[in-house]
Amino acid sequence: MPVQSSGETGGAESPFWKRLTLEEMSSEEWESLCDGCARCCLNKLEDWDTGEIVWTAIACELLDDESCRCADYPNRTTRVPDCIPLDPHAVRTLTWLPATCGYRLVAEGRDLYWWHPLVSGDPETVHEAGISVAGRTVSEADIPVEEYEDFVVTWPGERPD
Repeated sequence: MPVQSSGETGGAESPFWKRLTLEEMSSEEWESLCDGCARCCLNKLEDWDTGEIVWTAIACELLDDESCRCADYPNRTTRVPDCIPLDPHAVRTLTWLPATCGYRLVAEGRDLYWWHPLVSGDPETVHEAGISVAGRTVSEADIPVEEYEDFVVTWPGERPD
């Protein structure tokens, strides 16, 4: 369950993610909402008949599996045409954003989890809490599309206890 932010200091103004809408955030504030889990960088499969989306352990070819960072973030949408950049509209309409996603939590009026770097003050807590994809993925560059179903996983959609 999300907890009170350590970003609040002795009666001072509440943290920006509690005060501002997604649209009101500066670019720096927006980018800091990403917890670095990289779950959104996993390939997903959609059943065309039911619309059900399932996750795979197959990551974007630009994802560094250890750091959970994009190898070419500024050019990602050019290099990977199906990369979906997040903006406030996308956050509110994409059904596959993980339940733990900072953008999704703020859009839903919820607080960030204790392991979010804005709360913990440490970018490693997302990995320590087991939320990130670090060490759990294979690159899409190594897997033929016909084999994606062999890599279906459920953990990216789960909420931590």
